Amino acid sequence: MADDLERDALEWMDGDMPFSTRFGDHFYAREDGRAETGHVFIGQNRLAERWGDSADMVIAELGFGTGLNFLETWRQWRLHRLPGARLDFVSFEALPMTADEIMTAIGRWPDLAPLCVRLVERWPDLTSTPVTWILDPQTRLTVVAGDALDGVTRWNGLADAWYLDGFAPARNPDMWSEPLMQAVFDRTQPGGTFATYTAAGWVRRNLQAAGFDVEKVPGFGGKREMMRGRRPG
Repeated sequence: MADDLERDALEWMDGDMPFSTRFGDHFYAREDGRAETGHVFIGQNRLAERWGDSADMVIAELGFGTGLNFLETWRQWRLHRLPGARLDFVSFEALPMTADEIMTAIGRWPDLAPLCVRLVERWPDLTSTPVTWILDPQTRLTVVAGDALDGVTRWNGLADAWYLDGFAPARNPDMWSEPLMQAVFDRTQPGGTFATYTAAGWVRRNLQAAGFDVEKVPGFGGKREMMRGRRPG
């Protein structure tokens, strides 16, 4: 990994759960991060259903973190995808972990290890310039390191689904700002969707101001509510 990339300082809970000292927050739900990914992002974007209906899909993500969202998405995509279909997964990450940190964080899910190894084999090539890796003939991953607003604004793609997965809004408000939510909306296909674990009122208002239809649904684990939404069209 390029030395010019800024990184977070991590603490480790129970040996393998990373905690951001900069933002004072965990990277995923302490109950079960992978189950959270399945409920919040894959489930509320209805991805398994959509993979069975569509040849290609673009998923974009705010906050690559440990790579758990991508790896679990890749695992499920391999189960549901149609022959010849292609997934482009684009993630925006300000403070990339190292390959060793990713391997440690994913270690609690042994069945993800083979996919994680294929990811971290390429991870040292990550630079401040966006990089794209073909991870299998039907799956491409693009990681954009740096400021999220700058990265999303410069991106010339359109997402069919978004994972909005920054740290908690109270701890990392820039990741949920009105300009960034507007940029997300502008880079969403008509009829495209988003999902996020948070239900914070000011985040909901920013998403609605950008143009999304937003609804609250039951959250994961101990969270009563989360949000999902759609760009009209």
